[in-house]
Amino acid sequence: MLDFSNASFSPEVIGIMKTALDAAVASLPGQVSSAHIQAVAETILRTAKEGERDPVVLQRIALMELQISMRC
Repeated sequence: MLDFSNASFSPEVIGIMKTALDAAVASLPGQVSSAHIQAVAETILRTAKEGERDPVVLQRIALMELQISMRC
């Protein structure tokens, strides 16, 4: 997992990230591996750390990055 030890999020932002993660995982087809969940979570954490606060945008970016990484 990427190092997020210096990241700090308010309870509100944690809730937004949880909403994005739950929605992203729920939208994945079939059984979801823990590696996929970890990749989605890391993207959401990194994107939120950069300042994004819209859960739909967090979800979309995480799913797009997952799709790209699965093609490589």
